[in-house]
Amino acid sequence: MRMTKVELFAAIRRDARVEGLSQRALAAKYGVHRRMVAEALASAWPRPRKKMPPRQSRLDPFKPAIDQMLWADLSASRKQRHTVRRIFQRLVAEQESALPDRRLGDR
Repeated sequence: MRMTKVELFAAIRRDARVEGLSQRALAAKYGVHRRMVAEALASAWPRPRKKMPPRQSRLDPFKPAIDQMLWADLSASRKQRHTVRRIFQRLVAEQESALPDRRLGDR
């Protein structure tokens, strides 16, 4: 069974204190890097994970045009509605200069 990071830190600190194991021996025993052992010996609590900033979607500049197409499709019959491929083809045709160089391949 895999232990949590807090449990791992507690076990590393206990073994260093009780058994007097070196950082290298602790790293080998628990299968972690020596930096992790040094971090565990320095603090009982692991550092919180870094929050990644949200990435901007490549579709963001085109969302108003796509929304407009889809809203217009609500009144159309089922066979007349846009597919993803057709939306892409319309974006290429109507907004060629705004599209990035690397596009989806034709399927």
